[in-house]
Amino acid sequence: MSCVLLAIISFFTTTGTEAARAAPHILFVLADDYGYHDIGYHGSEINTPTLDKLALEGLRLENYYVQPICTPTRSQLLSGRYQIHTGLQHDIIWPTQPNGLPLDSPTLADKLREAGYSTHMVGKWHLGMYRKDYLPTSRGFDTYFGYLTGSEDYFTRDRCYESYCGMDLRDNLEPMNQTGEYSTHLFTQKVINIMKNYDGSKPLFIYLAFQAVHSPLQVPETYTHPYRHIKDQNRRIYAGMVSAMDEAVRNITEAFRAKGLWDNTILVFSTDNGGEILAGGNNWPLRGWKHSLWEGGVHGVGFVHSPFLNETVKGTVSWDLMHVTDWFPTLVHLAGGSLNGTLPLDGIDQWETINGQRISPRNEILHNIDPLFERSGKPAYNGTFDTSVRAALRAGDWKIITGNPGNSSWIPPPDANFAFFKSNQSVNFMLSKTKNVWLFNIAKDPYEDRDLADEYPSKVKEMLDRLSYYQSTAVPCHYPKSDPRADPKLHGGFWGPWE
Repeated sequence: MSCVLLAIISFFTTTGTEAARAAPHILFVLADDYGYHDIGYHGSEINTPTLDKLALEGLRLENYYVQPICTPTRSQLLSGRYQIHTGLQHDIIWPTQPNGLPLDSPTLADKLREAGYSTHMVGKWHLGMYRKDYLPTSRGFDTYFGYLTGSEDYFTRDRCYESYCGMDLRDNLEPMNQTGEYSTHLFTQKVINIMKNYDGSKPLFIYLAFQAVHSPLQVPETYTHPYRHIKDQNRRIYAGMVSAMDEAVRNITEAFRAKGLWDNTILVFSTDNGGEILAGGNNWPLRGWKHSLWEGGVHGVGFVHSPFLNETVKGTVSWDLMHVTDWFPTLVHLAGGSLNGTLPLDGIDQWETINGQRISPRNEILHNIDPLFERSGKPAYNGTFDTSVRAALRAGDWKIITGNPGNSSWIPPPDANFAFFKSNQSVNFMLSKTKNVWLFNIAKDPYEDRDLADEYPSKVKEMLDRLSYYQSTAVPCHYPKSDPRADPKLHGGFWGPWE
């Protein structure tokens, strides 16, 4: 063998080894029902020192969007595809529904494992469980520990739905009868254990989907004590839940540091939707809340912290448009992976944007088109998208909403002393029952205070035509009826696969 050939082999072998060693660990933390106003750097009365420090040392994403409810955001994160392209346009996946994120395309975890990662999920799944094929360990995760549904008791793991009740906790495929420990602490310890047992052979991908701060409102009393001045009980307990989650993130990042991995880690923090006002959350000064298509339902809390960020972006704010689907191609790119084998993605690789090297290539976000949601009013225009259908689209600075957008109130934090509300609107502002199209310039009016639909009919028509285009690409909505075979009594008292 010639010296030249040996040199070439040596170069590629060394380069490959260094690339594998340099592959970043990825820690993705997803909070549940975490409101826009509920993080310290957005002016919250809730203390979040860990999240604030990480965000203020990293890049805060202030033009970042998620979906208004749980399942859609999680499905789009792991598939990189809009819910109109996965059949999950309507509502969430309920415990008794034979439904799940379609099996026709690899997940983010599949692609990262393919790229050589050790993949782990801890927390709330909520993407289907009626067959084992839909469980996390069949969707790219080497290990899984957590809840398959949602809304469990934080201490007992009990979950009731309709007339059915059962426990919901799994260690990989095995149901776990483990009670007493608060779920935020339980999930945190599980991540720390993953770190302690890490052998260094592969880069890590850890997807931590907290149950917090979703209802039921439960937290050890020690966390509510600092908020005893908050008169509203729901808000007081919720604040304690946020503090427990903030502490959990601190403990996890310390475990990464103790293992010597933090300097080679990318942390992404995101909420799954806007805060649930009736369960203590708050989205002030944004309009609306969870379930709604207003900014309070879809404008997410998000940031990135990593030594891989350019120094020019650390400690700054990005106003570039970004969507939860974008994490799929962005993280696969960072992992050195390939997008081959995926169905067409709606997400865009945003790493260069995050790193301040280019303006975001994203100009549009389809918030959703829901054909099953109750129609509202009559079509406002002929020959284009039916405005009685619930839908919303962001295009550049503009946003259009059609149909019934959900609760439209501006809700200040409980016990806060606000002298005025936007444009003197009442917090109980109610929508007309006949109106079903709204247009806003979000760049100039992020609080959706001034409806411009009547002033710019040509822009309305342009946006409706774009909704018509997206509707033409949609697959049929899949929202099956409840299946009595899901009853936990038939499965040892646990929620889990029944087919």
